[in-house]
Amino acid sequence: MLRALLSAGQLFYLFTRLTFKQHQSIMQIPTILIFYLCLLVTGSLAQSVSQARSYMDTLCAPGMYGRGAEFSGDSIAAAYLRDRFGDFGLKAFSKSPDYFQTFHYNINTFPGKCALRTNVRTITPGVSFIVNSFSSGGRGRAKIVRLDTAIFSNPAAADRFLKTSLRKKSLVYHGSDLARLVEMPVEYSRKVYSAKCIIELEDKKLTAGLSTSQYSNPFFKVLSDSFPAASKRVKYNLDAELRRQYKSRNVLAYVEGKKSPDTYIVFTAHYDHLGTMGKDVYFPGANDNASGVAMLLTLAEYYSRPENQPDYSVAFMLFGAEEAGLIGSRHYVEHPVFPLKKIRFLINMDLLGTGEDGLMVVNGKILPDYFNLLTRINEEENLLREIKKRGEAANSDHYFFTEAGVPAFFVYTMGGIAAYHDIYDVPETLPLTEFEDVFRLLTRFVTEIDQ
Repeated sequence: MLRALLSAGQLFYLFTRLTFKQHQSIMQIPTILIFYLCLLVTGSLAQSVSQARSYMDTLCAPGMYGRGAEFSGDSIAAAYLRDRFGDFGLKAFSKSPDYFQTFHYNINTFPGKCALRTNVRTITPGVSFIVNSFSSGGRGRAKIVRLDTAIFSNPAAADRFLKTSLRKKSLVYHGSDLARLVEMPVEYSRKVYSAKCIIELEDKKLTAGLSTSQYSNPFFKVLSDSFPAASKRVKYNLDAELRRQYKSRNVLAYVEGKKSPDTYIVFTAHYDHLGTMGKDVYFPGANDNASGVAMLLTLAEYYSRPENQPDYSVAFMLFGAEEAGLIGSRHYVEHPVFPLKKIRFLINMDLLGTGEDGLMVVNGKILPDYFNLLTRINEEENLLREIKKRGEAANSDHYFFTEAGVPAFFVYTMGGIAAYHDIYDVPETLPLTEFEDVFRLLTRFVTEIDQ
């Protein structure tokens, strides 16, 4: 958005002078004013979305390493975000004078070799296979044993499975059978994890994740159509490292309020993502959650301007380690830099890159007055197609704030691309369809609860 927008009064004065200078009727002022305001707003919208794309392109670049623990990608991203807060002139909290709040956690990583092939085909990492988040490393060859699904209904088949040695074998089963395995007695799961290598086949897409622990097996998830039925043997080479007490950071800043500086409106988003899988594959995380970070930075830049200073203070919190289990936001709630009871309202933003199907509001059902305010604003300004509501959910960084009694929404856009936790979540696929409308919705929402 344009940093030096003229106020409405300045615009009126400018165009009044222009109109009188041209000897035009005073009745023409509104038409001219509207015309130029439209030009100004159009330019503002274009620049806003352009800047958001610049933020996302930077956060999703290869040099950010998927904003994970491998190659300290999350630390590189945190430094970039700290610098943006500094550019905006935001204030740092006394407990985080450099905008950083540090914390530590365990995380399983895959920083080196990552290769898988059968006797028939080399399987492409990221595209055709991913590593299960709690996989250990390993290198070897193994004969393939396919799970006989008769074990779920035939006691004799089940007994044969338990008696089969998998110590030097690679067990292959379909992901759809996993729930059935889990429902069986524990000795069946133990048998699965006795295999030298585990391969789980998926039909539709590969969805990666993170783990704070590491199991004893190399464990791969492979697209079914990339794993030939004729495969008899598998060869793998995987580096895995469980990093203990890995150092990460939350990035915190604020704009001081004019009338009630000790009360806060809070915007949050997580900046981390899934990191890398080997040296050549990384997860960009454009929608999840470079888009939410881009919105937070856009809001931070907006509120940093003196003409937009609110009555309440506005805090901006970018959390790390969300993908590993909401670790950064939980650490913040346990170690707040100001009392949680001073939060007037919190808005957590994630997955804001689309919007053609509207906006979802988690906690909308438990905070009906705030939800009704949001929908009223949306209807009055004809912004988003629809705003839907959900109840409580532990699906993003608002959760521990809600558990601590802080009134909070988690908002995300609906529609558009299906890429999620995979290599295809890239900035080029995001239309940012409703980015500006969500920005308008949130800023007016803040204005109304700021009064």
